[in-house]
Amino acid sequence: MASKPFIALATTVLFFSLIAVNHFGKPFHGKLGEMEIVPITDTVGPESVAFHPVGDGPYVGISDGRIIKWQPNEHRWISFGITSPNREGCEGTDDHETREHICGRPLGICFHESTGDLYIADAYMGLLKLGPAGGLATPIPTHAQPQPIPSTFTNSLDINQSDGSIYFTHTSSLYHRRNHIAVVLSGDKTGMLLKYEQESKQITVLLTNLSFPNGVALSKDGSFLVFAETTKCRILRYWLSTPKAGNLETLAQLPGFPDNIKRSPRGGFWVAIHSRRCKVLSWILSYSKLGNALIWVLPVDVITKAYSVMSKYLGSGLALRISEEGVVLETLELESGNKMSSISEVQEKDDHLWMGSINMPFLGVYRL
Repeated sequence: MASKPFIALATTVLFFSLIAVNHFGKPFHGKLGEMEIVPITDTVGPESVAFHPVGDGPYVGISDGRIIKWQPNEHRWISFGITSPNREGCEGTDDHETREHICGRPLGICFHESTGDLYIADAYMGLLKLGPAGGLATPIPTHAQPQPIPSTFTNSLDINQSDGSIYFTHTSSLYHRRNHIAVVLSGDKTGMLLKYEQESKQITVLLTNLSFPNGVALSKDGSFLVFAETTKCRILRYWLSTPKAGNLETLAQLPGFPDNIKRSPRGGFWVAIHSRRCKVLSWILSYSKLGNALIWVLPVDVITKAYSVMSKYLGSGLALRISEEGVVLETLELESGNKMSSISEVQEKDDHLWMGSINMPFLGVYRL
């Protein structure tokens, strides 16, 4: 007789297989053809991409808790920094998720241009700062009134380069990153949008009750920011100045689950879509009791592992460039058979798109 863990895993894989069958909708007009692959050895997940103000890089955060830097002349990556001092057993293993709460899991990264400091949103270590020399990142205390921010799932960030203020998202106060599927299925609304002010060193909670807040990016003039609400497949706009300051509005409804957002030098924002929203999953998310029932019946770790098995079929490698008013300017989709099954971020620099992924062992580069 099959063991209970095997039956649970098989049941969950079947569940996500059903989603996969209904996953692929009408094709989008844009296709990404051949791209350059920049491999990363012995680890995966270059989630976010950043370039130093003087132009070197890219820098990426990977699944074993390191920040690594690309050396183009030598065609290799070098270690630049770490987000946790606990490094035993972190490198050279395929099972990083079981140790990411110890080793750290850097997600969003962004440089402060005037200082050269790299700011990091680590899913477990919180908001961090890494100086120009690299090394061990320094934690930024995330104390906000009336209580500290839980260190459960810090996700993404962007920096106002004029005053150094950092805007970042906290995805969930209930679930850790390694159980991110439960955040979606349960309908969890404990996410937050926060602001860190360099001068006062204070954290301000701007918004609460958010459903999987994810990527965040400031507008070109800094009058508003946009951020992804992943579970609801939409981009929200939060006004920071002008008479609309403090207002929140839906900027764009998307065909799938958005991850990171980056401003494009050609205008608007690049939004990475991890996977499309199918009819079956839309139905489940409309009734949070169904998702919670699945979590109640099966361990969260089993659901997450099953989703990982199916993710290569669910991922569609889709990216949208939208205007500051939410109009779709460009739609790009990876061609069938492309090695990059999912995209976590699109960073545009010098007529190239640098594409990160939460689960691939490489960085993708596409020439525009």
